[in-house]
Amino acid sequence: MAVAPVAYAHAKPVLVKHDVHYDDHPQYNYNYDVNDEHTGDVHSQTEERDGDVVRGEYSLIDADGFRRVVQYTVDPHSGFNAVVNRYPLDHVKTVVKQVAPVTLVKQYPQPQAYHQHH
Repeated sequence: MAVAPVAYAHAKPVLVKHDVHYDDHPQYNYNYDVNDEHTGDVHSQTEERDGDVVRGEYSLIDADGFRRVVQYTVDPHSGFNAVVNRYPLDHVKTVVKQVAPVTLVKQYPQPQAYHQHH
């Protein structure tokens, strides 16, 4: 049985010239807040970058009524680090109510005699 030879093709490098200026020390900052009373969507974020260091914070309302706040930093030495805190909202209250013990009794119908007629 003869095996056909395998052919390999190598792509030639393509040089792309960019006229865009490379920023070797990028800097920015931004923030936003959303507070939609109709949908209940409440969240925010703020972030700033100075070179290779990024710092930020975002918050949102979790489904259980707590506000989650995440503060984070990113840098080349420590990588990504975040601290997460949760705070109960004013309208969220824990209510503990003592209930008298309940005994449940399940009642079953009385079996009836089964007679087979021939």
